[in-house]
Amino acid sequence: MPTTTPPTLEATLGDLTREPLDAVVNAANVGLVRGGGVCGAIFAAAGPGLDVACAAVAPCPTGDARTTPGFALPARWIVHAVGPVWHGGGAEEPELLAGAYRAALREADAVGARSIGFPAISTGVFGYPLDAATEVAVATVSTTPTAVELVRFVCFDAATLAAYERVLADR
Repeated sequence: MPTTTPPTLEATLGDLTREPLDAVVNAANVGLVRGGGVCGAIFAAAGPGLDVACAAVAPCPTGDARTTPGFALPARWIVHAVGPVWHGGGAEEPELLAGAYRAALREADAVGARSIGFPAISTGVFGYPLDAATEVAVATVSTTPTAVELVRFVCFDAATLAAYERVLADR
């Protein structure tokens, strides 16, 4: 059940596929098929069962999320959140990105996860500007009712970590 106590938020440089959390979030595509970047790394680390599990819950609309087992990952669950492709900011991208983060927390609550790791959803091949996406991510996660106690933003590189550290320091 969601609570009114906000989760602890932290940012770290690391590999999302190695995080010992209850759930990790895949920056997924609508078809929930193997992709590149974070998505490709998660599929590779989780193993072949993930392809079958994703096919069973696909498709997933932009701004929503689906959950599968974590398979070979340390995380018990993978929450597949579909963020928007950046089209300049006038195509409801901030609302859709916030929706993906809210849906991921809702999915985490549904499976009883108390800790979750997020990548920087939509900032890779989907082209969402990093600073704007980071603002949406932190604002959404910090204001969404959830039973999740720890949210870790797992950053692939130093620039992403710096963006999260700036936004987290300002809240």
